[in-house]
Amino acid sequence: MPGVTNAFYAQSGGVTAVINASAAGVIETARQHPERIGTVFAGHRGILGALTEDLIDTGQESAADIAALKDTPGGAFGSCRYKLQEIATDPSQYERLIEVFRAHNIGYFFYNGGGDSADTCLKVSQLGESMGYPVQAIHIPKTIDNDLPNTDCSPGFGSAAKYVATSVREVGLDVESMCSTSTKVFILEVLGRHAGWTVAAGGLAGSSEAQPPHLLLFPEIRFEAEPFLVRVRDCVATYGYCVIVASEGLRRSNGDYVADADSHDAFGHQQLGGVAATLATLIRTQLGFKVHHALADYMMRAARHLASAIDLDQAYAVGKAAVDYALAGRSGIMVSIQRMADDPYEWTLGEAELTGVANIEKTMPASYISDDGYHITDACRRYLQPLIQGERTPPFVNGLPRPVRLKKIRVDKKTGRDFPV
Repeated sequence: MPGVTNAFYAQSGGVTAVINASAAGVIETARQHPERIGTVFAGHRGILGALTEDLIDTGQESAADIAALKDTPGGAFGSCRYKLQEIATDPSQYERLIEVFRAHNIGYFFYNGGGDSADTCLKVSQLGESMGYPVQAIHIPKTIDNDLPNTDCSPGFGSAAKYVATSVREVGLDVESMCSTSTKVFILEVLGRHAGWTVAAGGLAGSSEAQPPHLLLFPEIRFEAEPFLVRVRDCVATYGYCVIVASEGLRRSNGDYVADADSHDAFGHQQLGGVAATLATLIRTQLGFKVHHALADYMMRAARHLASAIDLDQAYAVGKAAVDYALAGRSGIMVSIQRMADDPYEWTLGEAELTGVANIEKTMPASYISDDGYHITDACRRYLQPLIQGERTPPFVNGLPRPVRLKKIRVDKKTGRDFPV
């Protein structure tokens, strides 16, 4: 795109411990090219920031504060779950985007999110062809679920995996020390929707059958109560206790979720949760064991203090590469991570067409799940182990981590009208 134009960056979907590192990668790289990119406007709360013309001028933030985003979890500019309709169904949304983009001279669109966000980015990339306003749209991958296709891993996953594996190892020692007279079973429920990657991460905590976790419950494997209870009983009989990692998306043999919250998000996904409590009740009533359970929930995606250094590096790199690709004229793609070797871990960046990414989930391959369905294989361990390597502790003040809080100065609205969302 000739001349100097501005850029739009936004965060979408569930945030991670390292998504702000991607933001830093975008903003710092764009600042290095003032001859091509003017201002990077951040959308407040994702694509809603574009529709409502609620734009943050990142040029008003200091270089030090932008750099400090790498130490800060959450979504610094606010995120959202909002689904754009098809252009043919609701052209008004796209007319509004063009109106805002034109008013603020925006020619670059960087959308930082998961599979649903890839869908949004794909639709925006098609504005030039369908509505005559060309925008170079690049999707920046992010999801703790690790379910994006055509990339080795998704930034955000490595840190969540490190948190899960660390928590399982630590709580396993706790339960083991008390099991003779107290708790026999502990269940950790993890996020991950329909893919078992975060469950598999828990498997890294132990290096032998005797070490926790003793059982992993993947959403890819249908849950059956009777054989599960047999395994729990035998585990307690053999080791004195049993530690379990269970997916929020665990399903029964008939396809129903073991537990769900009976609600849906903007993209139609069922809100999941409650598996650990359901399993705890089953074990307590059928086996009589004392059971404790916990939900890793938002903690596993917010734990910047325990982030993987590899994950941080990759999160920053995909943000930087998004700008580089856009300046090279690319659009309608996702920045991908490509694994070159396992040990030592080597990776590089590439690109994937959004038509092969949007609304497609990458689940655990069968070769990564043990034959009995309750643990990971050596192949899975080789895949996961590099992604949790390294520590990069954020600054601490008075005993607590210090996140950056940006000024988030808004840009004057120029369209002269509101837009209902």
